[in-house]
Parts: sequence; C-alpha cells; structure tokens
Amino acid sequence: MKQRSVGTSGLRVSRLGLGTLGWGSGTDGDDAAAQLSAFAEAGGTLVDTSPAYGDGRAQRVLAELLDDVVPRDELVISSAAGLNPRHGRYDIDCSRRGLLGQLDATLRELGTDYLDLWQVAAWDPMTPVDEVAATLDYAVTSGRVRYTGARGYLGWQLATAAGAADTGRIVATQAEYSLLARGIEDELIPAAHHHGIGVLAAIPLAGGVLTGKYRNGIPADSRGADELHAESVLSYLTDSAVSIVDAAVTAADGLATSPLVVALAWARDRPGVSSAIVGARDLAQLMGALMAEELELPAAIASALDDVSA
Repeated sequence: MKQRSVGTSGLRVSRLGLGTLGWGSGTDGDDAAAQLSAFAEAGGTLVDTSPAYGDGRAQRVLAELLDDVVPRDELVISSAAGLNPRHGRYDIDCSRRGLLGQLDATLRELGTDYLDLWQVAAWDPMTPVDEVAATLDYAVTSGRVRYTGARGYLGWQLATAAGAADTGRIVATQAEYSLLARGIEDELIPAAHHHGIGVLAAIPLAGGVLTGKYRNGIPADSRGADELHAESVLSYLTDSAVSIVDAAVTAADGLATSPLVVALAWARDRPGVSSAIVGARDLAQLMGALMAEELELPAAIASALDDVSA
C-alpha cells in the first residue's frame, strides 16, 4: 500500500487507514484480529481509535492485538482525547487536566509508551485555545506523543489552533468526507492547506450507502437495519443521494469493480487528503475496501463524480 506524508510534516501513513469504531461491539476480537492482520499484510499502517469508540471497548480490543498480531512499531496509531462519557452522553473537556488524563489512560490501556498521532476530539469553547495548544506542546515534549491533530474542527477553529501551537504543531485534521459529504471543501480543506495540515477522511463510504447496498431497500443484515446504527445510515438516504450512488455504480460497472472501491478511491485521492479511514464489520468487508488500493480513478470518471456530487 502506498504511503503519504501527512500535510507538510514528516509523519507518513498508509493512504487507507483502518478504523476501529465498531471493535468490541459489532466486531469481536477474532474479527478484529483478522482485520488488523490483513491490513498490515497489505501494507497498511494507520490505525484509528479513540477512548470514545464503544465507550472504550475499541481500545481494549486493539490493546489485546498489539504485538501479538502486528508489532506495535509497524503501526501508526492515532487516538484522541476531549470527549468524556457521562450518563449516556459525551461531555467535551479539552482542559489540560482533561486531555492529559485521557492521554495517560489511553497509553495504559494500549500498553504503549507513546501515540504516533494524538488528536483533540472536539472544539471546547470553555477552554482557551492557548491552553489546548500548550497541552499539545507538552504532550510532544514529554515523549507521550509524536504528532498532534484535531478532529471535527471547523475551518476557523483549525486555523486558530494551528496558529497557537508551537512544538506540538497540528499536522492532521480528521473530518467526515465523502461523495455524500463534501462540506469541508468550503473552509476546512483550504485552512488545512494553508497551514500544511493533512486531512484524514472519515466515513468515506457514508455509512455504507455509497456501496450501493441500500439502492433497493434496507438489507436485513446491514447497519441500516441495526437499531444502534440505523439513524446514522438513514441520514444519508436522501433524494439527492440517489443520483450520486447511481453514478458510483455506473462508474464501477465501467471499471469492472465495485461502487465501494470507486467511492473510496475518490475520497482517498482528493486534494489535501493524506488517508481515507475505512471501518469494516468483518474481514470480507475490509478485503473489499482494500481493493481500492489497486484502482486509480481515470480523470474523466473522477471529474464526472465531482460534478454529480457537487
């Protein structure tokens, strides 16, 4: 798998990342082990996790696999801090105390001395940006973290945080980006480009809608039929999405591949994107996504998809 620099930093990651959002809930330990092994064998390095995924279950599953399945030093592990589960919801706390407390807990959970990429999980209006920046600096200078980033920021928020950081310079921003969600092109991507920050494209398949599986209804074994995930999937099933999914299916037919591969390759190769993070429920889904590594979208097809999804 090809590797890319994250923005203008020295951090290099695989251009497809492995998401762990469903690990410990929809994906058990055996399936997770199979996914991680196959991903690493394909040359993948970037593994995305968070203490907020499954209320910590995802990190606990990953911890069981490090070194036993894939050596820790062969992976680029990205995690985050700033969202705390309380009474069935998540509170934002990006204070120095909150961030460093979660960082130390994550390191203990994963059994590692450092994170390759540590990201602030949300913008916290209650914490001064200088305090957040100083915390990122300290995390780097203390050796706990190699590089820092931000998740879910707006363009102005990213630019503000990037201007305040010093040693812990923000090198990555993670945000939803797909053929069905292109809003970050307006401000976030230009801000990231200006500051030399790489974009990590999350949810590049729009909850599976861009695979085409929902064109004729909701399959019984899909996330759309799962009460836990149905709302997030159904939010993409709009009238405007129909023509976009149809275009991805048509492109896939012409390229003798799947709409999943087409949609993933489109997101992966957008300007400013360092990696597209894909989460799979099982090994079969992941292997289908890894086929995107073999596809470089022809310019004419990429342009047609740009137009129909604009």
